[in-house]
Amino acid sequence: MKYDYIVVGHGLAGAILSYTLRKRGYQVLVVDEPRPSSASRVAAGLLNPIAGKRFAKSWMADAFIPAADAFYAELEAHFGQELFVHKPIYKIFSTIEEQNTWMANSASGGWNDFILATHTTSTHQPTIDDPYGGIMIGRGGSLLVEDMLRLLTAELLAQGLLLPERFQMDQLQLTAQGVKYKEQEAGHLVFCEGFQVVQNPYFKWLPVKPTKGEVLEVQTENFNPECIYNKAVYVVPVGAGRFLVGATYDWRQPDEQPSAEGRQELAARFSQITSQHFRIIKHRAGIRPAVRDRKPLVGVHPKYPQLSVFNGMGSKAVQMAPYLAQQFADALGGGAEVMPDIRISRYLSLYYDYIKQQNTQL
Repeated sequence: MKYDYIVVGHGLAGAILSYTLRKRGYQVLVVDEPRPSSASRVAAGLLNPIAGKRFAKSWMADAFIPAADAFYAELEAHFGQELFVHKPIYKIFSTIEEQNTWMANSASGGWNDFILATHTTSTHQPTIDDPYGGIMIGRGGSLLVEDMLRLLTAELLAQGLLLPERFQMDQLQLTAQGVKYKEQEAGHLVFCEGFQVVQNPYFKWLPVKPTKGEVLEVQTENFNPECIYNKAVYVVPVGAGRFLVGATYDWRQPDEQPSAEGRQELAARFSQITSQHFRIIKHRAGIRPAVRDRKPLVGVHPKYPQLSVFNGMGSKAVQMAPYLAQQFADALGGGAEVMPDIRISRYLSLYYDYIKQQNTQL
């Protein structure tokens, strides 16, 4: 059978793109090696419209979040199961300077869709340490990532559309009609490999830095599960008195092994949010594909039009991927191009440097 697309990788980005293509009627084959420590499976699936210590609206939040809401609602209807948990996010001020930064930013307007309340003093919740107050953010929540990937994987397997194996680059052939992988043919192949793109001979020139993130699952009593909390780390309720606490960012030692340093850092930061006793149940680590300019990497290879990449969303894949998958599906189908900010063509100089280096080595 000849497919329209082969998608390599079935983490968040690959799963959302392959589902989007299948919903449009395309024949899609997914190649993915199941890895329980993949970044997508370790992630808490957080969607947060407000970014970082500067208290700025996340890039393109006004476009990304409605698209994400619609996509996850469609998936929930498709599978008959809740997959996205809508919860307000209480972003706690660490200092009076942070409070002042927010008050200055909020004066500019444009926040009404996302801010439910601003607290300039403590909310006096008995288990929360918030002496400077914080902001209550709406339109956020968390995706049940493992549940979503499990359901989509089972569907692909049932339809014979998944090869559960590591992609073998030496089995890929580029043809006049597209690509051939082992015995499977397709018109186009999309790499959604996450950080492993740094080993991809066609796209290793892209400026991806593997970045390790560690997450704790903790058990604690009498801690309010009605919110997600954010103060240096996120705290996401997952039921029965359990919470995910994360994440660290480590580009110095990007492996998938939980570290004593990561455990200590996360436990210390959680203790800055609450004085409640807690017990660590799990400690996991994964590797994200971080990009130099913090924008995704989407587009067709500059030399081989049969190949493209959909990658580089890092910790924002839950928020970005639904919108970008729709846009990329339009582009692959011959519609409008993807937006300039995410095109891999912005790094063409790196590609030419890479080719020059390869030729020099030959």
